[in-house]
Amino acid sequence: MESQYPNETLQTIYQRRSVRQFQDRPLSDDLIRTVLDAANQAPSAHNQQSWKFVVIRNQKKQDLARLVSQQAAAFPKPSSAILRMAGRSIASAPVVIAAMNTGTLIEHGTELFKIEPEASDDFFRTMEIQSSAAAVENLLLAATALGLGSVWLGVLFLIKREVLEFLGEAQGEFMAVIPLGYPRRESISPKKQPLEYVVKNL
Repeated sequence: MESQYPNETLQTIYQRRSVRQFQDRPLSDDLIRTVLDAANQAPSAHNQQSWKFVVIRNQKKQDLARLVSQQAAAFPKPSSAILRMAGRSIASAPVVIAAMNTGTLIEHGTELFKIEPEASDDFFRTMEIQSSAAAVENLLLAATALGLGSVWLGVLFLIKREVLEFLGEAQGEFMAVIPLGYPRRESISPKKQPLEYVVKNL
């Protein structure tokens, strides 16, 4: 059967879904490494690659799921419900990958770009966030291409400090938590807005 997509890259982009429940099936170290290597190929400001990935498995992963569920109680009902759902996704996945900024660009940016420190903080912080977001998107697409499911749990930014402390990492400006595994069931993508709503031609 002929694909409706012009090539495999576009097919992967269109087929990516947010998967929140996973099969009880382990992932090989080779698969995890392949996904992380794809993330590491992302473009980054001044090629600083100011990101770090932490692979979380087994009891540490269950402890993280418990932390997220416990922290949910401190938030209003809508946020609390989404945090609890995130905790269940973490518990369901065989592997969870956390991504964070290292602060390298923020630390060395003034020297690299010859910008006064007073004007540089927001600039370099934003560039680190952009770089790390590109790496996470690479990770999500690589997972899809390999037949895996994943989801970017953005709501965990609400408890960023607690999660980074749990991981033993320095407090930073960006943090993503991505459960990874074989999907328990096929996921349907929500309908996207037509391009006419999001594109402006000048």
